[in-house]
Amino acid sequence: MKRISYVCSIIFLLALLPLCASLTDAADKPYHFGFKKSKNGQPASIDQEGFKDILVKHGAIFTGDPSKKDLYLTFDNGYENGYTAKILDILKAKKVPAIFFVTGHYVKDQPELLKRMTAEGHLIGNHSWSHPDMTRVSNEKIRDELDRVKEQVAQVTGQQQMRYLRPPRGIFSDRTLAASKALGYTHVFWSVAYNDWNINAQKGWKYAHDKVMAQLHPGAVILLHAVSKDNADAMGQIIDDARKQGYEFKSLDEMQVHTP
Repeated sequence: MKRISYVCSIIFLLALLPLCASLTDAADKPYHFGFKKSKNGQPASIDQEGFKDILVKHGAIFTGDPSKKDLYLTFDNGYENGYTAKILDILKAKKVPAIFFVTGHYVKDQPELLKRMTAEGHLIGNHSWSHPDMTRVSNEKIRDELDRVKEQVAQVTGQQQMRYLRPPRGIFSDRTLAASKALGYTHVFWSVAYNDWNINAQKGWKYAHDKVMAQLHPGAVILLHAVSKDNADAMGQIIDDARKQGYEFKSLDEMQVHTP
């Protein structure tokens, strides 16, 4: 009788394997963040994307409150191209807060700029140590990638807390969001962006200005790359013109929880 029970248990477990594999595959399905751009001040949208429920489930940030004319300025800093100091100068002069998502390379290469960011009231976020596709590495590797950035930034700047994470290349899965959330991170995506990261395809400050201004909407999370000369040259005008339209720049720490 015991043998029959044992055999039945094995058969039951084997029957569950395909289901377990299916659930694992679903959790590991990679997504590349994308969105429908805002036009005429209307909210940007991810309703048409297949990952909205996953972002909501894990409390990821895509946009702020659509009823308030608040803007959240975010920069990705994978390496330094000579323009971050100018951007910081403008932000300081115009009293605008921002968050800079940095990689391990940036932390090692630009300690003085990191110190300046925190000294001037900006946040530093996690962009991973080596910029991997997070969906292709284990949870243990994710922890290592994030811990190294957090610890090194703390050593350089004294910033002990690191609450925000932007996944490299905007690639994520249900599993990677869950693993990062368990470490205390909130994923930060975006609702305003343009192709600004290619330093060999810069088109002038007005192009950058117009691309950003055309997408502004209440609660917008603006993604910019600090390697772009166009962004650095346009920054002051973008801030001034956004304020003329009644927008106010705020820190991510001031964002109220909003379900997109």
